[in-house]
Amino acid sequence: MLEANDRVVGRLGGEKVDGFCIDAGADFICSTYDVAFRLCDQLGLSLINTKSNLGWNKDGKWVRTLPLDSVGNLFRSIHAMRVLGFLSFRGMLPEMRFFGEIATDPAHLSFASGSKLDELDDAETFGEHLDRIGVPEHLQATLKAFVGSAAMGEVENSGYAYMMTYVAEAMLKSSSIYVPEYGMRALAEALAEASQSCIRVSTPVRRVVISEGRVVNVVIDDGIVEADAVICAIPATKVTGIIPDLPGAVSRGLNKVTYSTGCRLVMGLDRPPLAKGWNGAIYADYDEPVLMLDRSINLPKISPPGKSTLDVFIGGDQAKELIQLTDDEVKQRILGEVRKNPPPGSSLPDDDEGVFTRVYRWKEAVCMGLPGMFKDVAEARRNLGNEVKNLFLAGDYTRVPSVNGALTSGVETAEEVADMLLYSSV
Repeated sequence: MLEANDRVVGRLGGEKVDGFCIDAGADFICSTYDVAFRLCDQLGLSLINTKSNLGWNKDGKWVRTLPLDSVGNLFRSIHAMRVLGFLSFRGMLPEMRFFGEIATDPAHLSFASGSKLDELDDAETFGEHLDRIGVPEHLQATLKAFVGSAAMGEVENSGYAYMMTYVAEAMLKSSSIYVPEYGMRALAEALAEASQSCIRVSTPVRRVVISEGRVVNVVIDDGIVEADAVICAIPATKVTGIIPDLPGAVSRGLNKVTYSTGCRLVMGLDRPPLAKGWNGAIYADYDEPVLMLDRSINLPKISPPGKSTLDVFIGGDQAKELIQLTDDEVKQRILGEVRKNPPPGSSLPDDDEGVFTRVYRWKEAVCMGLPGMFKDVAEARRNLGNEVKNLFLAGDYTRVPSVNGALTSGVETAEEVADMLLYSSV
C-alpha cells in the first residue's frame, strides 16, 4: 500500500491531544454498517451504543428530541416534534408517505454491503422528491437541516434515495448508532497496525502507467514499481490526475462524483459545553446547518476525567470560506456564530478558552451522491473491467457512500484482486 501522507488515516482518522481522543472525520457506525461491525469485531474493538439527545434551534426556539426507542421518549418529544413540523395537520399524509417509503424498502435504503440503493438511482433529487409527495416546507427544512449537518452540504440536490437512507439510518435508527469507545480513529489505527508490514507511508503515487490494456507499473518519487494489479483508493476527483490514460467512458463516470466541503472545530474543555442531558445541538434555521456536539457524553473514554469536548461541524459555502482562514480565525468565527443563540443551560467557551483547539479542513468531505451518480459509477467500473483488466477502483463512491461503503469497497476489491492473481498463476 502506497500512502502519500505520513500515516494511514484518511477521512476515518484523528489524533490524540493532551489525553483527548479526537476524530477528524467520520465519527459513527450506523445499524447497517455490516462490514464495519465485522472489522471492529475482528480487530477486538469495543463499541459503545450512543444516544442522540439533540437540541434544535428552529424558528427562534430551542427544543430537544430524544431517541424514539420507547413510548416514554415519544411522549416527551411531542412538543419538539410539533415545533419541527412533524405533527402539522397539512403534513400528516405526505409525512406518512415519506416515512412509509423508508419503512417498506430496507433492501434499497441501506448502507449495508448488499444494498440495492443504485436501483432507485434516477433523475429525481431529494428536494424534488419532497415537493412531489407534498412534504410541507417547514418539515422539509427540518429534514434538510438534519441530513445537511451530517453531510456538510446542500442536500436538496442530492439523489432522493441516498438522502432518504441518511434519514432512515441516522434519524429513525438513532438509538442503534455505535462508535468504538475511543472514537472512530481507533478503527483506522487498528487497521493500519494490522497491515503495517505492507504499508509504505510518505510515498505519493505520481502516475499509474497503462500499456496495451493493462497496468504495467506505478511511478513514485524513488522510481518505478512494477505491478501485477493496482487498486486505486483515492477520491474520484483525483483518479484521472494519476491515471491520465483511463478510458474515456471511465473518466466521464468519475466526473459525476462530487463532494461537499467541510470544516470541523474540536476543543477540549474543563467543563461540559452543553446543558445536562444534551449531547448535541443543530442550528436548523441557518442557511447552512451547523451541528454542535459534546461527544464525551456518549464516549467518556475520549476525554480525561472531568473534561469534555466541543465539536462543531460546518459545511457548504461557509466551510469553503472558513478553510481558507487560520485556526484562530476559524475558532473565533465559529464560536461567535454559535454564541449568538446559545442552547439554554449551555456554557460555551470564550475565544481564549480551551485545553486545546484543532481545526480540520475537508475540501472534499462527504460524497453528495447526485442523481445518476450510482449508475454512472457502476457503468464506469464495468467499462474499466472490460478495458483494463488489472486496474480496480475502491472508495466510498464506488458503493453506497459512507464509512461502510469505503470499507466494503476495500474488502471486496482486495478479494477480487486476490482471486484474479490466484487464477492467473494456475
